[in-house]
Amino acid sequence: MNGYEQQALAGSTGIELVVALYDGALRFLYRAAQCVDEHDIHGRRTAVKRVTDIFIYLQTTLRTDVCAKTTAALADFYAAMFQLTLEASHYESREQFEEVIACVKEVREAWVVAARDPEARSVMPRDLRTRQESLAKTMPAAAMQTPEAASASSSWSA
Repeated sequence: MNGYEQQALAGSTGIELVVALYDGALRFLYRAAQCVDEHDIHGRRTAVKRVTDIFIYLQTTLRTDVCAKTTAALADFYAAMFQLTLEASHYESREQFEEVIACVKEVREAWVVAARDPEARSVMPRDLRTRQESLAKTMPAAAMQTPEAASASSSWSA
């Protein structure tokens, strides 16, 4: 992640950081689908690793004390997207990657709407931004990394 991207994230709200993670997931999902077309196994696995890292991060940072019902729904969503992403990779299925992309885009748009809503921002816990910023040094860097740079630094296989 370059200095400009770090500055942009540093001034972000918690919701905007979540949207940035969704953007990273989408970028790597598109890359994985492209790798299927190109028969690039290593590239696909690297992209899938980044996507699943983002889903795990999003799931582990959910706050059950804020809204248990919404948190449970998001936890189920992240688990389903994780599983569908792994299946798409296993079957080398562009169509399955596109299904995951469509689902992630839809939920991302809901976060974008929430980011614009002053009431939604006021409901977000104050410590969310602090926690997101402290973790921003690890996860968003991977999420914001280009697929080419990610492939150079990953040895995981899906």
